[in-house]
Amino acid sequence: MMNKHLRSVRIILILLFAGLSCGLSRAQQVPMYSQYIMNGYLVNPSFAGRDGYSTVTLTTRNQWIGLEQAPSTYALSFQTRILKNSYISKSTSVKKKSVRPTRGGRVGAGGYIFNDNNGIMSRTGVQAIYSYHIPLGSTDGYPNDLAFGLALSAYQYAINMNGLIYDYNDPLLNNYDRSVFIADFNFGASYTTSKYYAGFAMTNILRGSLLFGDTTTTNRNELGHYFLTGGVKLPVSDDWTLEPSAFIKSSDMFFNALQLDLTARMYYKEDYWAGISWRTHDAIIMMIGLKYDKFYFAYAVDFTLTDIRHQSFGSHELTLALKFGESARRYRWINAY
Repeated sequence: MMNKHLRSVRIILILLFAGLSCGLSRAQQVPMYSQYIMNGYLVNPSFAGRDGYSTVTLTTRNQWIGLEQAPSTYALSFQTRILKNSYISKSTSVKKKSVRPTRGGRVGAGGYIFNDNNGIMSRTGVQAIYSYHIPLGSTDGYPNDLAFGLALSAYQYAINMNGLIYDYNDPLLNNYDRSVFIADFNFGASYTTSKYYAGFAMTNILRGSLLFGDTTTTNRNELGHYFLTGGVKLPVSDDWTLEPSAFIKSSDMFFNALQLDLTARMYYKEDYWAGISWRTHDAIIMMIGLKYDKFYFAYAVDFTLTDIRHQSFGSHELTLALKFGESARRYRWINAY
């Protein structure tokens, strides 16, 4: 079993370092998350409902602390799996209790509201997520899950000119509305087992072409972004688990916008964890987290590697989550699905 895990790790690493040789990373239009593992459905809609729990998550990220108008992101999200029977406690033959998923429905749902600021530009909006999960056998009693997800996003794209010193004849700033509303779609697919997962997602399928409140005739468009994620859990002992993972990001600029997050997290009894991540041409990231009952807390700090480090105090990201689902939930009306 361990050899299979190691082979999976080698394949992931080969793909990642092959990607690194293709180009340099560049800034992207979408929000950046260092702790994408905790709220993967913000990146890939097919992850909604993946673990069978109902989860409420608050994520705040402040980038390059100390710089004026530095990027910041705030997101409040919810996701669930519409189950016929939820996670329930079952007694074993040795009178111990175990928590295992029972037969579940195939529909996942979620959504979040967000505010993302980057200099004079900001995006404020909502996203609704639908996912469909197809069971493909099981591993160690847990179902192998192939999932597809679609997300509808709607947000206000605004430019704040207050206090900005600029050339009033600038054709770029003068030919665009200061505020428009954009609707678009994201798509994702993933495969998950109890030991490893892999996923692909693409955003802005319509490239921001569906505009509301645009009074100009100037052509404008958003970049499409592409995300490839993967990870594997390697048991080290009865209490310790190592989880290496990777996150490749790109856009329509492709090679000129390629960026990689390579992460390793160590868990103790699934209740405590610490990790380190390397983001190409950007930062080294340290992260810690803990679980207490239904509550999850995680904190990450990015130590910038670029020249910005001389002007800032790094980037800080805080994630708070509340998970429900240990007691039985029954949605008999959805059994047909």
